[in-house]
Amino acid sequence: MENYWTSIKPINGLRHFVLVNETKEKGNIIFLMVSVLDSEINLRATYEELINSGNWYEGWINLPKLQSITEEYIDYKSSMKDEGIDEIFINEDSLFNIS
Repeated sequence: MENYWTSIKPINGLRHFVLVNETKEKGNIIFLMVSVLDSEINLRATYEELINSGNWYEGWINLPKLQSITEEYIDYKSSMKDEGIDEIFINEDSLFNIS
């Protein structure tokens, strides 16, 4: 499974994500994705959403800055000033587990 992904549409203004964790819930494989530029922007995606939805490219697509970091990101960050981020838990077998 590729660890680096590009979203076709910006998610909170960003498009490049890393798959940092994989879990199984109720028989479904769930992936935790984190923005390469801002760890506060993270999401959970099922295998179906990631592989078969047509919303993601495997790997990082080289994009102009205005397409990879949109105005939506600035708006999102402005609206989140008073909120903290959710904790991100990494499995022991994750490539990003450095403990």
